[in-house]
Amino acid sequence: MKKEQFIEFLEEGNFSIPNYLLNNYVKLGLNEKEFLLILHVHSFVESGKIFPTPMEIADKMTIDPTECMEILRHLLQKGYLAISDEMDEYSIKYERYSLQPLWEKMIQYMLDKSKQATIQSNKDDEASLYTIFEQEFGRPLSPFECETLGMWMDQDHHDPTIIKAALREAVISGKLNFRYIDRILFEWKKNGIKTLNQANEYGKKFRKSNIPPKQQNQMPVNKTNKNTVPFYNWLD
Repeated sequence: MKKEQFIEFLEEGNFSIPNYLLNNYVKLGLNEKEFLLILHVHSFVESGKIFPTPMEIADKMTIDPTECMEILRHLLQKGYLAISDEMDEYSIKYERYSLQPLWEKMIQYMLDKSKQATIQSNKDDEASLYTIFEQEFGRPLSPFECETLGMWMDQDHHDPTIIKAALREAVISGKLNFRYIDRILFEWKKNGIKTLNQANEYGKKFRKSNIPPKQQNQMPVNKTNKNTVPFYNWLD
């Protein structure tokens, strides 16, 4: 390669495309010809040629100008490309290609995908929650209990982690019933408890504050009582 050719190569510059677009253009509804045509339009615009003709674009590909025109029309109709009217400093009107519609589609696809992942995660958490409750109760939940569990999540907006913590509280307190768990959740929500750590700390403080003074001063009689933990009755 001669020195002049190498300089020309460097002066042509380069342009970048998001890897996300490269990996997902098919899911966005583009085929290979459409995607490559968009890349060429992008390259033209980046190099200062803001409104290349179908012939100029086709010259970069293995298609003729007529097919290029058809692909461009399709991309414009489907909202992957846009032609915008602008004014220069001399108030002369000119047209240019814009890839903003494509970027908007890509961003919307990303948001939708994230939303779907969140929905699926919530469904998995919900299914796991029903399974945990049935394991603790040792039986299938009744329709009323299933409805109550659903209301805690959908209407009261309790996080599944908090519901599991309330279930654990009911289990260790020996009061395994939905009324007791509902009361725990009510008290936690009223006191701004939203995380597992907050629930654990709140439970410890509540138990400690509800130990009778005489009991607090009594030393354990034997080792079997040493680890006994007093539990707060949330229904009182």
